[in-house]
Amino acid sequence: MATTFAAVEPAEVHPHVFAEARLDVILSPDHQTVKTLRHLWRFDDLFSSTVMMEFDKNSDLKLDDKELKEVADTVHASLAEFNYFQLVTVDGKDVPMTPPPHLMANFDNDQLIILFESEPKQPIKLAGKIDIGVYDPTFYTAIDFTEDANLQVEGLPSTCTSKVIRPDPDQAIAENQKTLTQAFFNDPTGTDMSKIFATKLELTCQPEG
Repeated sequence: MATTFAAVEPAEVHPHVFAEARLDVILSPDHQTVKTLRHLWRFDDLFSSTVMMEFDKNSDLKLDDKELKEVADTVHASLAEFNYFQLVTVDGKDVPMTPPPHLMANFDNDQLIILFESEPKQPIKLAGKIDIGVYDPTFYTAIDFTEDANLQVEGLPSTCTSKVIRPDPDQAIAENQKTLTQAFFNDPTGTDMSKIFATKLELTCQPEG
């Protein structure tokens, strides 16, 4: 499973694992900065059953707390080099994120649920254009927000607006043609340009006054 999240041959650049996602953006108590990102991913039946078979050491068709922790630890290690599939930018510049200390794994209706929280290394001031999303740079895992309501931020000040951006793949390629290198088309795992396809929550904030 460690390789499930972490490696893909260039010839296989299309999703093999699917997850429905929810992202909650948590603001500071004074509603002036982004403090925490709260992620929930619900994985497809096929991948979930694969995880069950691999980690169900006592073959009782369920995962106990110890087995669930092993799942969580494995996913945590696998996603580390990919920034846990997080895309966070301010005015187009990447925001450094603190790795989540741990992940939680659970099963609900035979589907694997992964939950975790992460924080920017420095709180993100609500100013300019802030983009927050989730994407797998290898295209191996499709993290899908099935409804706009699954990207949420509560208590946004009146100086800010929010909207969900769902890029059209063809349009994204056309708009970024000049910066997309041959390496991207031959081996997307070698670049982070796949983030141009990511669904994201865009916050646009004006100065007060």
